[in-house]
Amino acid sequence: MAAASAPIAMKEALTLTSLGINPQFITFTHVTMESDKYICVRETSPQNSVIIIDMNMPAQPLRRPITADSALMNPNSRVLALKAQIPGSTQDHLQIFNIELKAKIKSHQMPEQVVFWKWITPKVLGLVTQTSVYHWSIEGESEPVKMFERTANLSNNQIINYRCDPSEKWLVLIGIAPGAPERPQLVKGNMQLFSVDQQRSQALEAHAAAFASFKVAGNDNPSILICFAAKTMNAGQITSKMHVIELGAQPGKPSFTKKQADLFFPPDFADDFPVSMQISHKYGLIYVVTKLGLLFVYDLETAAAVYRNRISPDPIFLTSEASSVGGFYAVNRRGQVLLATVNEATIIPFISGQLNNLELAVSLAKRGNLPGAENLVVQRFQELFSQTKYKEAAELAAESPQGILRTPDTVAKFQSVPVQAGQTPPLLQYFGTLLTKGKLNAFESLELSRLVVNQNKKNLLENWLAEDKLECSEELGDLVKTVDNDLALKIYIKARATPKVVAAFAERREFDKILVYSKQVGYTPDYLFLLQTILRTDSQGAVNFALMMSQMEGGCPVDYNVITDLFLQRNMIREATAFLLDVLKPNLPEHAFLQTKVLEINLVTFPNVADAILANGMFTHYDRPRIAQLCEKAGLYLRAVQHYTDLSDIKRVIVNTHAIEPQVCNFVLSSLWRKWSIVIFDNVLLSLQALVEFFGTLSKEWALECMKDLLLVNLRGNLQIIVQTAKEYSEQLGVDACIKLFEQFKSYEGLYFFLGSYLSSSEDPAIHFKYIEAAAKTGQIKEVERVTRESNFYDPEKTKNFLMEAKLPDARPLINVCDRFGFVPDLTHYLYTNNMLRYIEGYVQKVNPGNAPLVVGQLLDDECPEDFIKGLILSVRSLLPVEPLVDECEKRNRLRLLSQFLEHLVNEGSQDVHVHNALGKIIIDSNNNPEHFLTTNPYYDSRVVGKYCEKRDPTLAVVAYRRGQCDGELINVTNKNSLFKLQARYVVERMEPELWDKVLNPENEYRRQLIDQVVSTALPESKSPEQVSAAVKAFMTADLPHELIELLEKIVLQNSAFSGNSNLQNLLILTAIRADKSRVMDYVNRLENFDGPAVGELAVEAELYEEAFAIFKKFSLNIQAVNVLLDNIRNIERAVEFALRVDEEAVWSQVAKAQLREGLVSDAIESFIRAEDATEFLDVIRAAEEVNAYHDLVKYLLMVRQKAKEPKVDGELIYAYAKIDRLGEIEEFILAPNVANLQTVGDRLYDEALYEAAKIIFSFISNWGKLASTLVKLRQFQGAVDAARKANSSKTWKEVCFACVDAEEFRLAQICGLNIIIQVDDLEEVSEYYQDRGCFDELISLMESGLGLERAHMGIFTELGILYARYRPDKLMEHIKLFSTRLNIPKLIRVCDEQQHWKELTYLYIQYDEFDNAAATIMNHSAEAWDHMQFKDVAVKVANVELYYKAVHFYLQQHPDLINDLLHVLALKVDHTRVVDIMRKAGHLHLVKPYMVAVQSNNVAAVNEALNEIYVEEEDYERLRESIDMHDNFDQIGLALKIEKHELLEMRRVAAYIYKKAGRWQQSVALSKKDNLYKDAMETCSQSGSRELAEELLSYFIEKGKKECFASCLFICYDLIRPDVALELAWMNNMIDFTFPYLLQFIREYTTKVDELVKDKLEALEEVKSKEKEEKDTVAQQNMYAQLLPLALPAPPMAGMGGGFQPPPPAMPSMGSIPGGMGMPPMPAFGMPPMGGY
Repeated sequence: MAAASAPIAMKEALTLTSLGINPQFITFTHVTMESDKYICVRETSPQNSVIIIDMNMPAQPLRRPITADSALMNPNSRVLALKAQIPGSTQDHLQIFNIELKAKIKSHQMPEQVVFWKWITPKVLGLVTQTSVYHWSIEGESEPVKMFERTANLSNNQIINYRCDPSEKWLVLIGIAPGAPERPQLVKGNMQLFSVDQQRSQALEAHAAAFASFKVAGNDNPSILICFAAKTMNAGQITSKMHVIELGAQPGKPSFTKKQADLFFPPDFADDFPVSMQISHKYGLIYVVTKLGLLFVYDLETAAAVYRNRISPDPIFLTSEASSVGGFYAVNRRGQVLLATVNEATIIPFISGQLNNLELAVSLAKRGNLPGAENLVVQRFQELFSQTKYKEAAELAAESPQGILRTPDTVAKFQSVPVQAGQTPPLLQYFGTLLTKGKLNAFESLELSRLVVNQNKKNLLENWLAEDKLECSEELGDLVKTVDNDLALKIYIKARATPKVVAAFAERREFDKILVYSKQVGYTPDYLFLLQTILRTDSQGAVNFALMMSQMEGGCPVDYNVITDLFLQRNMIREATAFLLDVLKPNLPEHAFLQTKVLEINLVTFPNVADAILANGMFTHYDRPRIAQLCEKAGLYLRAVQHYTDLSDIKRVIVNTHAIEPQVCNFVLSSLWRKWSIVIFDNVLLSLQALVEFFGTLSKEWALECMKDLLLVNLRGNLQIIVQTAKEYSEQLGVDACIKLFEQFKSYEGLYFFLGSYLSSSEDPAIHFKYIEAAAKTGQIKEVERVTRESNFYDPEKTKNFLMEAKLPDARPLINVCDRFGFVPDLTHYLYTNNMLRYIEGYVQKVNPGNAPLVVGQLLDDECPEDFIKGLILSVRSLLPVEPLVDECEKRNRLRLLSQFLEHLVNEGSQDVHVHNALGKIIIDSNNNPEHFLTTNPYYDSRVVGKYCEKRDPTLAVVAYRRGQCDGELINVTNKNSLFKLQARYVVERMEPELWDKVLNPENEYRRQLIDQVVSTALPESKSPEQVSAAVKAFMTADLPHELIELLEKIVLQNSAFSGNSNLQNLLILTAIRADKSRVMDYVNRLENFDGPAVGELAVEAELYEEAFAIFKKFSLNIQAVNVLLDNIRNIERAVEFALRVDEEAVWSQVAKAQLREGLVSDAIESFIRAEDATEFLDVIRAAEEVNAYHDLVKYLLMVRQKAKEPKVDGELIYAYAKIDRLGEIEEFILAPNVANLQTVGDRLYDEALYEAAKIIFSFISNWGKLASTLVKLRQFQGAVDAARKANSSKTWKEVCFACVDAEEFRLAQICGLNIIIQVDDLEEVSEYYQDRGCFDELISLMESGLGLERAHMGIFTELGILYARYRPDKLMEHIKLFSTRLNIPKLIRVCDEQQHWKELTYLYIQYDEFDNAAATIMNHSAEAWDHMQFKDVAVKVANVELYYKAVHFYLQQHPDLINDLLHVLALKVDHTRVVDIMRKAGHLHLVKPYMVAVQSNNVAAVNEALNEIYVEEEDYERLRESIDMHDNFDQIGLALKIEKHELLEMRRVAAYIYKKAGRWQQSVALSKKDNLYKDAMETCSQSGSRELAEELLSYFIEKGKKECFASCLFICYDLIRPDVALELAWMNNMIDFTFPYLLQFIREYTTKVDELVKDKLEALEEVKSKEKEEKDTVAQQNMYAQLLPLALPAPPMAGMGGGFQPPPPAMPSMGSIPGGMGMPPMPAFGMPPMGGY
């Protein structure tokens, strides 16, 4: 059956290999497709990755590096589920990821292995283990829920599918298993059906199953069906069935009748079986797909067979439903993703025609809305109608495919049926059926609504519209409008009847909705008409509508000027202003005219409004000079100066400050204007601030000029404005300029106010000083005091001098300056000399008591009485800083002045260090028992007092420094005064490491004296261990070993309190090790209380090995002692002797290790046995193997086995037995309990060619692969084959096979080879091995035997074909034809090309659709490969167009008799011009004449010219004339020139004809006249349209006396010949009679034309009159702009606004006489009444 007419269409959606997917991973375990949205492929090499293919974008696969055992994409969303086995366990780890969000949704660790899983819904994963089935929801945190346990029939089955019905109440699990023993190749299918509600399972035999939903007639609820297909064998008979059964039938409701159908498998597919089943819910079809690519299609309702075909030559392993198209996807092993869909155009004709199942055809057409059953449906409808089965007819019409019966004829048919009394009218039955089935079309909706409206049942219409049962149309809206306008509007909107919708909104006065709706539907109404309509009734609504128009996308549809004029024509100034303010918000340059216009209108009528607009600053493009003049006239002087640009104008206006006083605006805009944000608040002072802001717009020079004028006119009145201006724009004007301005007018008050605002932001000292000066001169003493206190920027010296000169009555400003900037002595001197003592007391007591010492010092310098000074000091007391006071008095040698003050402080309990320092100095100077004070007073500063004592008494200084632990000062004073004994005692007592470091520093020139005093006096006197320890550490730190030894010997060896101290003994030995090694042995022998192990280790480190040995031996540390002998002294003999003496296992172990390191293996083994040490067995084994001491090693390993169970030990023991050829012991050992890794041992024996021992091991552990390899080495081939059979490993089979081939054991080699070649990857290796050794016949025999294998694959067939091509070419063609579908054709093509088997090569090219190569091969090797019929079939399929022409050359040279046959086949492919050119060059045009005739219909120039050339040569003028008429693409003039002198008349006539067709009329007529072909000449003239040529021909006929020809020419050339010429020629040549018919015709024609012209003129006049009347009516109705009231007049009174207007005077000048006219151009009168002016 042709693919185009097949009911099921197949196409390749994509190929997985084209996306870079390795073919080896296109398997059931690596590819998943859960829906028609995604395909997921898992690759494991060259790296682990998962490829996700979006079927909407298959060319852009998503590849991610993911390691998993399985991957599933969610059916609907980009959610990926991954499964991976946990290493070392049987548990699986499950994870779910959201790819788009890059987040993990959830994960779970299954306690058992998941053998199959699948998305059963977009939210639930089905998990199948070896025993149970679980459901795992991706929502929430739930874990997998166990649903049921697998039945026994599914044990040891491979699970291939798991599904659930839409309600998730029924579940089905599918598995397959090997077939029965009598026919194992027929796979057995098993199914488990589980009911969730009943918690019961049923086991069935089935290979594929699917759930479906079907609605049974009479049952409102759909039935759940299960469809399953099975292929079973009973008693040797194979039965293939497909069943459809209802699940959970509903009691009391009609149920689905069980159906079944046969699955017919062709003989070639006897072992094929179903692998998948898909349901087309769109069409109600069942798709059954088998493994080998068969497709069965059945009807769901009847189980009737619809179609069967093979859809794939490769096995199919995966399918998925394509729900959107009602088909399915299938994936085969080649990687093709095939899409099967219903061919809607052919399936119904196929069922009705070829299957002859009319009922099924009609049912499927209705169900799927498919074409092809129209005649059947109409015929059935007619039958039902004729049988008066109106209800059935109505149902059929409602369900008719593609609505073929939903027509007005059907409605009319039901209307024509008479209504029986007491019965429902058939028409209502029809409409009722339609409403229950779905939605009515436009005509049906209109007819039904007409019935309802006539019955006044509007509520039914509302319900049907709400349920979307009616199709809305404009006609339906018109009908409903008669009863309900609102409902009609809804219908109009749904029907998109835009004009009607706009009209409806206009009637309802919902104009805003018009704009919204028009924008939504893209409709453009007449906005100007709508605006005029609204304006007549609602001015505010008109403004709103205009504003909405202005905000439309694409701009306002009506010009702003037009809209403004409409408002102004009705004197709606407020509305016009409101509109313009809103639309002019963007402030665009092109709106300059409108900006000026709105300001002019309001300046004349409402100046306050204009002022508010200008204050808002929203316009910048208006005519500023014009507005400035109007503002000045309106008294808005501030706005005027803001708009003037000339200095003289500004000066003229700005001096009117009496009119620019701060104004109080009580005007509040109405709510209409408030929405444009122009709000004028009550009692807000505007003018002053605005005037100040105006100065900011002027240049510096102009601003200063205006300010000077204001000060000149009224200094006092304008000073505030000037000060405010200077404050605001000090940066622009310059502070210096402003200061000069005020100074010029000597206005210190202005200067004071100006600088006061600027002071906080200025850091200029001059500014601050001028402000202080101005404040002082204006009497602002408090401000002077504040500034001097707070400011940091004035010049303190200058300010101090100014204030002293000013002699202000209040000295606080001067106090601030002097206190802050350190002029306290000057201040004190000024106040004291000016007798302002109370300010001195106030300053010290209240302002800054901290500066009292400076005040006291200055008073002492000024010789102030001591009583005043003492009183001043006592008045401050504790607030007075003592230290600077003492310094000041001490500098002046007046310290005793403070005795009373200091004693007073001490008595009050003062602990101030400075108080006590000062008191101490007084006591020291008075020598009043200073030692008592220095030792008992805890408050003085030791460093200060000690420094004070150094020159007076050094011992007192030492006392003070010792008390304060002033280390540096004490060391310096004792060094300077040679007090080393005091220094040594102090250092020992302090125990400070830093102090010790300092005094023991080599750079200390007094170090030796100090050390002597420490050793001789300080330490012997000390009884403190801490002091001794600190001293010892200090000596060690200072690196004084000899001095330290001297010190320690005195302490340790001489009887002292520290003689037995272990630390000191350790230290003595360690110091000797470092400084004097000769003393170490003596100290070791004399001392008993030191740390032996630690000291011994240090001795080893110091290479004092004998001393270390003596220490370890003294403390019985035998292991350390023997280690010294072995590792340091390196004397094994002494070590052995020592070991024999102590006889300890640990010692022997150390000796053994040393012997092992020295290579004394036998001695070491003996020592290890003495030590019973098994820890070093690895080193012992390695050493024994190196020296081949396996006998000793056996003894050692037997000892080790008693100590430890180590696989290594047992393995080495076996190996040692093998090396000494004790095979019997090996057999006994492996039979006994052991922990040897026998596999590793066997491999080692095998690698070292100990094959007999390896054979024993491999036989014992059943490692058949290794055993086979071992037997091969032993040349025991039969045993090797038996072992390989048990191993069943490709590697083993190859090894045995190759060994048998080498040994020429070809029978055994073939047994092995048959097990190898079934593996694709190993086939080529086997073949090459045979061929390399010249075993061609044996290899061919092997491959021929392999063809009959059950697992025979394409590689075997291909390899055999290659062998035939190389060694048995006579069998090649037969092999290719028999197995063409099972060959790797490209590979065989290469071999055939190499071996030059051209015929076979051609056949392979054709089979592989390589038609270009096939054609090239045939032509290049035609002797062997050419066959005409075959070549024709190939030629039409080639893709390279050059091969067409190569084929033409080929046939021209070798088969010219068949060239036309070839060209007929290639006619649609070749370039005809090129073919003709080839034949012309070859000189064989006549040979392809039949071909050219056949293709001439294409009107190709080369073909036409070639055929015309042939016709001329053959003098076939009829064919030539026909060719010229039908095909005009050729060189016409060239052909005419060629044949115009031909001897044959008809040829010359053809030339004339060609000239005529080419428009060369003169030449054509001349040629016709020459051959007396007058008719041709006349026809040529008539067609030429040339008057001269026609009249010339008339003259020619008169000359020749051809009267009849003359008359005929007048008739034929009627349109070209002028009447006067015809009459003149006829009258002059006596041929009036022959002219008369022409004259009659001419007079009749012109009479008719005149009548038509008269009629047209009358109609035109009537039309002009009608237009004039319409224009007059239009002019009379227009509301012209001239009717607008004078714009200069105020508007009528309105709420919230004052004022009024007077009617205009009767006689006013016209608007045209006023220049400017409010910015509007003068208008012509046009008979309108005169307009008012200003």
